[in-house]
Amino acid sequence: MTLTRRTLLTATGAAVALPTISAFAQGKAEFTLKYANNLPVTHPMNVRAKEMAEAIRTDTKGRVDLQIFPSSQLGSDTDMLSQVRSGGIEFFTLSGLILSTLVPAASITGIGFAFHDYDTVWKALDGELGAFVRKEIAKANLLAMDHIWDNGFRQITSSTKPIQTADDLKGFKIRVPVSPLWTSMFKAFDSAPASINFNEVYSALQTKIVDGQENPLAIISTAKLNEVQKYCSITNHMWDGFWFLANRRAWERLPEDVRTIMAKHINAAGLKERADVAALNANLQKELSEKGMLFNQAKADSFRDRLRQAGFYAEWKGKYGDEAWSLLERYSGKLA
Repeated sequence: MTLTRRTLLTATGAAVALPTISAFAQGKAEFTLKYANNLPVTHPMNVRAKEMAEAIRTDTKGRVDLQIFPSSQLGSDTDMLSQVRSGGIEFFTLSGLILSTLVPAASITGIGFAFHDYDTVWKALDGELGAFVRKEIAKANLLAMDHIWDNGFRQITSSTKPIQTADDLKGFKIRVPVSPLWTSMFKAFDSAPASINFNEVYSALQTKIVDGQENPLAIISTAKLNEVQKYCSITNHMWDGFWFLANRRAWERLPEDVRTIMAKHINAAGLKERADVAALNANLQKELSEKGMLFNQAKADSFRDRLRQAGFYAEWKGKYGDEAWSLLERYSGKLA
């Protein structure tokens, strides 16, 4: 499958199989499984998920029908996390930072200003840090697939002003996901963070409940947040990814040959999605600028210094413990 920016950004709902319709309508599958996520159908995650579901159906000779529920159709992030834990849905992709409400160590990959570039991210997440987090996730009776999917480096948008330095965040009303790490970081900047689920972000910005939010460019674009935000400040303040999670009991009930096929295609789709997001982000600043969004390059050192001064790194080192923090700094360099 060849992906272009046109495919990713202008696709309609047909880009993802509707929940009740299989891409292969012939015959009844032996296993009908639900996969839910919170992203629009045009995001690379769902484009690759559709391709993945079709490949699984083909390789299992029609035994598996993986149904895709995009755009928070099955509820908020917290709702869907509860459902995948109970077995109401079998698969769910979720940011490690939000997963940390259940698995505290999962948010370590999103420590503010820890990763300088993608090379460092993938070395860490495909290496020992990722293995450590997957082991912690397993303790919650969830299975995390080998390769985390990309969400991207996060940027701050605003309806009121550009964010240049840490001082610009003082008193700033910003939406953050339902995650202690996000709230802690923006409180260290003396901001006013509000935890709001993603399916409510557009309306919260539109009604001025908050003045800004932070997300990777691919989500800012596919969720059309530029319609309700004027400024985008390139901060790269956190890297964020999606763990592809499975209900452990549901996964172990599948025959071994089916699990092997599914894991192969899920992990392959995750690697392709990483490349898609990188390509998409490389062009989105120009495209969003043409739609009227104003960009500025923030001063990263200002934010990193403020976090050190506020004791943010020292606090989270204490929460994660020496083993986890040592693994992080093996890739990030000294933080605290």
